[in-house]
Amino acid sequence: MPAILNYLLHLVLAAGLFLAFFVIYTWITPFDEVKLIRAGNSAAAHSLGGALIGFSLTIASALAHTVTYDEFLAWAAGGMVVQLLVYWAATALLHMAQDQIESNNKAFGTLLGAISISIGAINAGCIS
Repeated sequence: MPAILNYLLHLVLAAGLFLAFFVIYTWITPFDEVKLIRAGNSAAAHSLGGALIGFSLTIASALAHTVTYDEFLAWAAGGMVVQLLVYWAATALLHMAQDQIESNNKAFGTLLGAISISIGAINAGCIS
């Protein structure tokens, strides 16, 4: 397969996974991140931004360390599940209330974002 076609297929798959993660993540959270961000809510932006960066790290590592498309999809899907489970665990352990993000608690949004980036980096490192 020509290298450009391989690149384009990987790019489309990665973008599709990124979009799927965005949709699922914003669906499982108890608040509407996009609406809050449009209203200038930094806490929602930090939380969602960290989740997207964290998952992107996993996708990048899966792209670099896999040979087949099936292998890439499996690693990325596994990383997505881990990322979502960590969000659930972090919010449960931190007794996160919906109003903390909605009231623009920047410290809490930044913490959630940092946790997501950290887990994404760990996920990325585990793929080899």
